[in-house]
Amino acid sequence: MTEWWYNHRTGEVEEGPQSLGSERDGPYATREDAARAPEIAQERARAWAAEDEADR
Repeated sequence: MTEWWYNHRTGEVEEGPQSLGSERDGPYATREDAARAPEIAQERARAWAAEDEADR
Protein backbone atom coordinates (compact mmCIF):
# COMPACT_ATOMS: atom_id res chain seq x y z
CA MET A 1 0.00 0.00 0.00
CA THR A 2 1.33 3.41 -0.95
CA GLU A 3 1.73 6.01 1.75
CA TRP A 4 1.63 9.73 1.04
CA TRP A 5 3.41 12.53 2.89
CA TYR A 6 3.18 16.32 2.87
CA ASN A 7 6.47 18.23 2.81
CA HIS A 8 6.07 21.44 4.83
CA ARG A 9 9.24 22.99 3.42
CA THR A 10 8.31 22.60 -0.25
CA GLY A 11 4.51 22.35 -0.01
CA GLU A 12 4.66 19.23 -2.18
CA VAL A 13 3.06 15.82 -1.72
CA GLU A 14 5.51 12.90 -1.70
CA GLU A 15 4.84 9.28 -2.54
CA GLY A 16 6.60 7.46 0.27
CA PRO A 17 8.86 9.23 2.76
CA GLN A 18 11.39 11.13 0.64
CA SER A 19 12.38 14.06 2.82
CA LEU A 20 13.59 14.52 6.38
CA GLY A 21 11.09 13.55 9.03
CA SER A 22 11.18 17.07 10.48
CA GLU A 23 10.01 18.46 7.13
CA ARG A 24 7.06 16.17 6.49
CA ASP A 25 3.70 15.15 7.87
CA GLY A 26 2.08 11.77 7.36
CA PRO A 27 1.61 9.14 6.38
CA TYR A 28 -1.75 9.63 4.70
CA ALA A 29 -3.71 6.95 2.86
CA THR A 30 -4.38 9.10 -0.21
CA ARG A 31 -2.61 11.79 -2.18
CA GLU A 32 -5.63 14.04 -1.63
CA ASP A 33 -5.43 13.71 2.16
CA ALA A 34 -1.70 14.48 2.08
CA ALA A 35 -2.39 17.60 0.02
CA ARG A 36 -4.83 18.70 2.76
CA ALA A 37 -2.26 18.15 5.54
CA PRO A 38 -2.06 21.82 6.63
CA GLU A 39 -5.86 22.04 6.79
CA ILE A 40 -6.10 18.75 8.68
CA ALA A 41 -3.49 19.97 11.18
CA GLN A 42 -5.49 23.16 11.79
CA GLU A 43 -8.69 21.16 12.31
CA ARG A 44 -6.94 18.91 14.84
CA ALA A 45 -5.43 21.87 16.68
CA ARG A 46 -8.86 23.53 16.98
CA ALA A 47 -10.36 20.27 18.29
CA TRP A 48 -7.58 19.88 20.86
CA ALA A 49 -7.99 23.49 21.99
CA ALA A 50 -11.72 22.94 22.41
CA GLU A 51 -11.07 19.82 24.47
CA ASP A 52 -8.64 21.74 26.69
CA GLU A 53 -11.22 24.48 27.24
CA ALA A 54 -13.87 21.88 28.10
CA ASP A 55 -11.56 20.28 30.67
CA ARG A 56 -11.11 23.55 32.59
